[in-house]
Amino acid sequence: MKTDPNARYTKTHEWVRVEGDGAVVGLSDHAQNQLSDLVYVELPAVGKTFKQGQSFGVVESVKAASDVYMPMDGVITAVNEALPDDPGQINKDAFAAWLVKFKPSNSAQFEALMDVAAYEAFVAAEAH
Repeated sequence: MKTDPNARYTKTHEWVRVEGDGAVVGLSDHAQNQLSDLVYVELPAVGKTFKQGQSFGVVESVKAASDVYMPMDGVITAVNEALPDDPGQINKDAFAAWLVKFKPSNSAQFEALMDVAAYEAFVAAEAH
């Protein structure tokens, strides 16, 4: 399982990185591996506001469909326009194939998310 030391992780397997005054969200490497070959991605409109834990999109694989959840409160500032045409990018590199960028409205929420060590322990515990 690949991880990004600069990212924080959610229990629903999203990663988030703070970049300047914004943040970037993607699906964790573990999640894309569990889902297998992704065939469909649905992303929100730019300008839409979401609360932490709220579903903002859907990823679908040959195995299952899964909601994708906001790791923090914020307003969507960009969506990865390439993903709907080529969802498999997430399978190739879960950290390069980000889903959305957003402007966080509560930056303290970032610190409360799991760091790499906590996420790896969470995934290991989930497997048993």
